[in-house]
Amino acid sequence: MPTIPTDPAYLLTFWERLKDKPLGKKIFSRAVGMMAPYTGSIRGNVVDFGPGYARVEMRDRKRLRNHLRSVHAVALMNLGEVTTGLAMMSLVPSGGRGIVTSLNMEYRKKSRGTITCECEATLPAGTGKVDAVVEGILRDASGETVAIARAHWRLDIPA
Repeated sequence: MPTIPTDPAYLLTFWERLKDKPLGKKIFSRAVGMMAPYTGSIRGNVVDFGPGYARVEMRDRKRLRNHLRSVHAVALMNLGEVTTGLAMMSLVPSGGRGIVTSLNMEYRKKSRGTITCECEATLPAGTGKVDAVVEGILRDASGETVAIARAHWRLDIPA
């Protein structure tokens, strides 16, 4: 199996190479899931991606539901984490890295159907270890906000 580059600077290059090709977005989405296998468990589809921006969809499937027949809270959190991660890491220069130090969710209503998370991020000033808080808004097919993810990222920005 080929190795998937994990350098954050490669994410946008990889996206640009694939996004307009047949099945390109699906291949990119699968690759993201392979880089972070637990993230891949929700089978999120990257719909749009650019510097500091990500939009990822998650189809409602029986395997992601809870006993109330709605999307499980942890599946929603996983969607928020991958979306904020893509948006944040797309800004980190080559050789940098990041990790979530805290992830908070505000659940607004039961989630059913396809859920889309959208996030815009900005890179904090400075080099070395810096912290950033990134927010992802999760919406259902009608556009109603079902949850808000707030990810606290510890970044290591090369000089």
